[in-house]
Amino acid sequence: MKALNQIKFFIKYRYSVIYKFFLFFAAMIIMVIFIPKTARFGYQYVQGYPWNYSNLIAPFDFAVLKTNKEITEEKQLLLSDLLPFYRIRQNTADSIWPLLSSAFQDSWEKKYGESKPTHRKNTWNFIESHFGYLLKTGIRSQTSEHSLNGNINLISGNVATMAPLSQIFTLSTAQNYVNDALDKSQSIDQALAKELIFSHLFQNVVYDEATTKKEEENRLSGMSLTYGLVQKGELIIAEGELITAERFQILESLKLEFEKQLGSNKEYIGVIIGLAILILIVLFSLVLYIILFRPGIMLHSNQILLILVSMMIFVIPESILIQDYPNYLLVLPLPLLAIIIRSFFDTRTSLFVYLLTTIIIASFVPNGYNFMFLQLITGIITIFSIHRLHKRRQFYLTTLWIFLSYVVTYYALSLVREGNTTAFNTQTIYLFAINAALTLLSYPVIYLFEKLFQQVTVITLLELSDTNNPLLRDLAHKAPGTFQHSLQVGNLAEAALLEVGGNTLLVRAGALYHDIGKMFNPLYFIENQTTQVNPHNELSYEESAEIILSHVHLGIELAKKHRLPAVIIDFIRTHHGNRRVEYFYRMALKEEGEVDEKLYTYPGPIPFSKETAVLMMADSIEAASRSIPKPDENKLNNLVDQIVAAQLGDGQFDNADITLKDINKIKKIFKKMLLTIYHIRIEYPS
Repeated sequence: MKALNQIKFFIKYRYSVIYKFFLFFAAMIIMVIFIPKTARFGYQYVQGYPWNYSNLIAPFDFAVLKTNKEITEEKQLLLSDLLPFYRIRQNTADSIWPLLSSAFQDSWEKKYGESKPTHRKNTWNFIESHFGYLLKTGIRSQTSEHSLNGNINLISGNVATMAPLSQIFTLSTAQNYVNDALDKSQSIDQALAKELIFSHLFQNVVYDEATTKKEEENRLSGMSLTYGLVQKGELIIAEGELITAERFQILESLKLEFEKQLGSNKEYIGVIIGLAILILIVLFSLVLYIILFRPGIMLHSNQILLILVSMMIFVIPESILIQDYPNYLLVLPLPLLAIIIRSFFDTRTSLFVYLLTTIIIASFVPNGYNFMFLQLITGIITIFSIHRLHKRRQFYLTTLWIFLSYVVTYYALSLVREGNTTAFNTQTIYLFAINAALTLLSYPVIYLFEKLFQQVTVITLLELSDTNNPLLRDLAHKAPGTFQHSLQVGNLAEAALLEVGGNTLLVRAGALYHDIGKMFNPLYFIENQTTQVNPHNELSYEESAEIILSHVHLGIELAKKHRLPAVIIDFIRTHHGNRRVEYFYRMALKEEGEVDEKLYTYPGPIPFSKETAVLMMADSIEAASRSIPKPDENKLNNLVDQIVAAQLGDGQFDNADITLKDINKIKKIFKKMLLTIYHIRIEYPS
């Protein structure tokens, strides 16, 4: 029972850690399930380069396969004298004679009756002779799939004879033949004969594709796909030996036979264990990177889930393509992963995640080195092209860069591998074009990820920072003083983060919305009071404090109503932390002697990021600076020092990833900015 309670206690207070561990473990299992479970040849080699391993001895007997080029040339040689087969449709020809005979009798009797029997006989003999010759010689279609200068095998019944294709009539040449014959004939009704023959002509010779294919298969069936045998124990290649074209083909043959033979259950389990370890190492590297260089990501499960899902939506489709459609492996837009991660995180994180994903995919695709080199170069160029993603047109420019990078890198790899461009497959260019075009899906995918994982991108922050946003226009109309205050806070916070590092767009957007709750009671906040009348004079200190405190939760409700991102709402929650409404608290304490401090304290939480901490400082300093009569350099400097010191003393920055060195730099920036805002010249020593 005690052990069970300890487990419950551990789960309760380590829930976040357990959940994140589960995310990584689930990602590993899913990828292992989908990745092909085939044994891999353990050597990497490139034609024209030395063999970098120890002497390679044949582990078993295997045949040396011919190259694709050799097989193609041999096929062309075997099929070079193959004549295509055409067939005369004899059944159709036999059935046309009764129709022609009947039509002749009807036409003759209608025209001549029983007269001119000799003339009739001569006319029929002409029709029978020349129409029969046309059918026997054959009539084909006007267009032909083969050269007219070549020969064909013409099948009539069960006998095939060779004949020039040009001698086979077409309907037009058959009509010309009849016209020539009529010009030379006498004692016949030429008009009747011509009309009957022309009306009964038809195409009776067709290309026999099935017979032609069968003959091709018969010729190719005896062709061998190998040209030699390597016996077990034979030296394949020695250490340092140059990999010639012949040695390269032997290695390729060994690789194929190796992967074919290693398919037993024992090897299958070994492959699964190896894959699990490989992916575990990759994910462990990702965890180390996040902990050491981006610890803020580890605090947010949604961000971890976003990264893992992004990796899987590329690893899994590549796994499916390599098994079912290997020729379309390059059509999947892997650079899209770099664009997605860069949209939510920094350049270094994008590059690191892209690198790890490429390593996983390269472990199970053919020619993993070439694939990884091609994808890494393209991915790096992609990340550089969207280094500052502030405009949507960059997506289109990035698409162009991706296509050019693929083509140039692929061309270079072809030259390195073959020494010429014979391996440069133009069809692959079409795959690159489709790949690059598919990266345009980045915009809808990023929008979907924003909603699914409750994250924001640079584009969204730019949209939120637009002062024409309906919510900000409403703030400017109802609480113009608060709106101006928010703009100044944004300027101060952005300048500070430019100095110490941070998300300047995020802090500007957060500054614009941090006080939207003041729209409900704008006149109770001094920056919106344009007359000498102060409505707080009619209220008790407790009531005044309640109104001041309420702008936080009212702002949160309004932000949720307008579906602002959670990271923006965090600025509304934290910009006062858990500090007191100091003025009304001290006044109540002075008059009443003892008060409930909770009634004068903001609910918090305190800032938990550099951006929210800087906003808290900027908000307090900007607001307080407005109350200084005749501000000068000393007054403003003391104000900044006092406010920041008070916030530090209250522990407001304990949860934020900000250092004292950063805070000192921020104070200098604030002092300099305030001097500019109030147009105060710095006094120079005489």
